[in-house]
Amino acid sequence: MRSSIKLVLTVIVSISFYGCQKYLDVVPDNIATIDDAYKDRVSAQRALATCYNQLPRNGTRYDPGFAAGDDIWIHQFIDRGQERWRQYHRELAVNGNNVTRPLYSYWHNIEGGNALWKAIRDCNTFIANVYKARDLDSYEREEWVAEAKTLKAYYHFYLMQLYGPIPIARENLPASASTEELMVYREPIDEVVAYIVQLLDEAIPNLDLKVDNMVSDAGRVTRPVAAAIKAKVLVTAASPLFNGNQDYAHMIDKRGIALFNTVEDPNKWTLAAEAAKEAIDIAHEAGIQLYRHQTTFNVSDETLGVMQVSQIIADKFNAERIWSLSDFNSSSPNIQNLGLELRTIPRLHSDHQNVVYQWFVPTLKMAELFYSKNGVPIEEDPDYAYDDRMYLTFVPQDQAPYMQPGYRTIGLHLDREPRFYGSLGVDGGWWFGLGRTDENAQWPLDFKSKSITGGMIGNQRYTTTGYYIKKLSNFMSAYTGKDTYVGKPFDFPLFRLADLYLLYAEALNESLPSPDENIYHYIDLIRQRAGLSGVIDSWAQHSRYPQKPTTKSGMREIIRQERNIELAFEGQRFWDLRRWKKSIEYMNQPVRGWNIEGETPQEFYQVITHNRSQYTLRDILWPIMQDEILRNKNLVQNPGW
Repeated sequence: MRSSIKLVLTVIVSISFYGCQKYLDVVPDNIATIDDAYKDRVSAQRALATCYNQLPRNGTRYDPGFAAGDDIWIHQFIDRGQERWRQYHRELAVNGNNVTRPLYSYWHNIEGGNALWKAIRDCNTFIANVYKARDLDSYEREEWVAEAKTLKAYYHFYLMQLYGPIPIARENLPASASTEELMVYREPIDEVVAYIVQLLDEAIPNLDLKVDNMVSDAGRVTRPVAAAIKAKVLVTAASPLFNGNQDYAHMIDKRGIALFNTVEDPNKWTLAAEAAKEAIDIAHEAGIQLYRHQTTFNVSDETLGVMQVSQIIADKFNAERIWSLSDFNSSSPNIQNLGLELRTIPRLHSDHQNVVYQWFVPTLKMAELFYSKNGVPIEEDPDYAYDDRMYLTFVPQDQAPYMQPGYRTIGLHLDREPRFYGSLGVDGGWWFGLGRTDENAQWPLDFKSKSITGGMIGNQRYTTTGYYIKKLSNFMSAYTGKDTYVGKPFDFPLFRLADLYLLYAEALNESLPSPDENIYHYIDLIRQRAGLSGVIDSWAQHSRYPQKPTTKSGMREIIRQERNIELAFEGQRFWDLRRWKKSIEYMNQPVRGWNIEGETPQEFYQVITHNRSQYTLRDILWPIMQDEILRNKNLVQNPGW
């Protein structure tokens, strides 16, 4: 049976097998303490906690998916001691990365990055020594080793996503290791993937389907977690970035080994589809299912559909979760924990001005991405006035569940699918919750400069694009008085079932000559939950391209847009654009929003373009710090750095 283990640890354990920020410091310097650290079950359990301690902080300021994508933007003025945080995000977005001291360096544990090589060493140390715990039974030992192997696989995968080919740390080097042995090589992508999958295959049979205690064991690795990671790894390996990519043909190391296989292998998609289906089956066996929001409040189906979008994220123990960060605090005002709600929700009353910060806001690109109310892209829907979408109009009465009737807005904000209104706070829209749970008395949104919600407070409390992220807050959180806010905390999902469904549909579509019913089935489950008809019916009845879902290329576009909509603002788009080899195309598009200094609708609805750096091939694989390259002549630097 699984025993309780807390992942939030201020003092983790008295042992520490790492040195500063050099990833090559792989030899433990306190060997004499290892036997003590694994002398019994309690000590071994503490050591296992160290393996979890460096999990990347998804959903926080340390998440590349939040900091380096094109779906979220942040204003340039963050004062009161937050200069370093501003540098991380703004410098990366506006000026790009660097090789002298790379931002978000998970290779070196600097400038916002986590110590992933240290985490891998902790896992290796645990796997090699846990057998020493005298009172740990064999069943629990195998399970704990499986957890450590899964974490080790995930850390290798995270590094691979950012840097491409990486060294494989199968085991820690001995204290007697020579300088030559320390000068490791980056291994070819296919070998890295094979090793990660091997670890996961070894771990999956020895993991429990679910944790015993959802509170004390929240965040621990289970069989569905390991299977989901395997599916994500193989889908990533099959994607264009790592499958037959000619851009990295010249990445050959001193041994003469090519680090990228430049010949596309279609079978990788077949393996990915099989892994995704296996992960889905395991998840279902564990009772994981698509979340459907239930509420005791008397609200319409339309409002319920809007509420559901955020509650998929904010309902802490909902049935769709596969893996979450258990020590993530969505409502903490502490800058280290980010307090995601406080950095995304609007100021809705004059009493709120000293509570919220409005740092993360959506780009206009994301507002255009969501479907029309008919469930197809707005540019494909003949019933949607696409050419007039930027023109001013008045909200008609039939839009009352989503927008304020009679409010002057633009066509872009009307006749959209429920996920649009559940994901975005829109000028002229409503905000349910945050102290108002009467559907007929929701917070009205007005983002123009003279309004309470839209006006700037100092130089850090405002939306720079004229939108807010509604999806990343819990409607049960509330403003309770002047400058007083009580959050309903939730943890941030790393994997949820809808992600798996979409990965399976994508892998299956790429592995087959043309789409089949299985692909439609898993996409339609997500669409139906969102209040939309199935793919075939929606395109047949409402698209200028009714045959689009019947072709492989057409279905590829649909699946990709569905991922971008369903997983919007969850840090996924950044990784997806990279693996699809679409980063250069999309990241070079302008970051746009509305004129937040506008006082009238005519002034507000003027498109403003925000500057960002030119995005080139070198920005895809992140740089290894130059000092590391100079120390280890066996390392190949990523292109362009």
